[in-house]
Amino acid sequence: MPELYNTLSSHLKSLFGCRVFRVTIDTGLLCPNRRGAARGGCSFCVESTLVSRTFEAGMGVREQLLSGIEYVGKRYRAEKFIAYFQQGTSTNAPVDLLRGYFREALMPEVAAIAVGTRPDCLDDATLGLLRELGEERPIWVELGLQSANDRTLSRINRGHTSGDFREAVVRATGRGIKVCAHVIIGLPGEGEADYLNTADFLAGLPVWGVKFHQLQVVKGSALEEEWRRGEARTLSLDEYADAVVKCLERLPEEVVVHRLSGDVPGELLVSPVWGVNKFKVIERITGLLRERRTRQGAKSGRRA
Repeated sequence: MPELYNTLSSHLKSLFGCRVFRVTIDTGLLCPNRRGAARGGCSFCVESTLVSRTFEAGMGVREQLLSGIEYVGKRYRAEKFIAYFQQGTSTNAPVDLLRGYFREALMPEVAAIAVGTRPDCLDDATLGLLRELGEERPIWVELGLQSANDRTLSRINRGHTSGDFREAVVRATGRGIKVCAHVIIGLPGEGEADYLNTADFLAGLPVWGVKFHQLQVVKGSALEEEWRRGEARTLSLDEYADAVVKCLERLPEEVVVHRLSGDVPGELLVSPVWGVNKFKVIERITGLLRERRTRQGAKSGRRA
């Protein structure tokens, strides 16, 4: 495995023997946490930030894949692709409808399928479908945790608890479905103890992968209003890099790190502005790992 941390790119290359890149898909399915004025969605979220550059209204799954494969293949010289059902909550529909969407993605060029969802949208029927698809292609679910602190989850209007997340992970992995957890560092009211608690929480679960994101204030979000009132702040690059390094040390070395930072289109990003350059962020984090002579798993007790 890589010296500093277990990257998704290296993991996929070891599996498929070539460069593999994701193509994002929008099925039009909505997030249940946005239903009605009483729900409103997560305070940090604006769904338009996730729209693929190659997406056009009315495109089906196959059309989106073909368009994305052409674009990504040329730009990144990828040979195989991940069909990433990212927009909205991609299991928020009856199983028969989901089966049609997911099976449409079983193209020869597609090496694996990733399904973005929430802990409250993984019922037994859906898990059964994902297991069925997993017999034909490697598949995993991208499951939002954000924080293991229930007080924080309530504050950001997440709509579920850390216990709900734990239960969803256990139920999914019990059916042989891999889980990639999403985490946000720098959420309102949180400090180092909270970030490390979230890392330890994940280290104690059978998660296969993790995505780290810095808290980002996006135009039009409820969080933007809090930020402008001075009720929320964003981290500096050095603060964020320090937090990620300390979290990586606590994650078992076999956990696949899918990303070290989030990215939002520059025209939508309010703060922090350093987030527009993810390569600078990665460079700072890896530089800090080398400087401290540490690596992923250095302080983790769990091993495969």
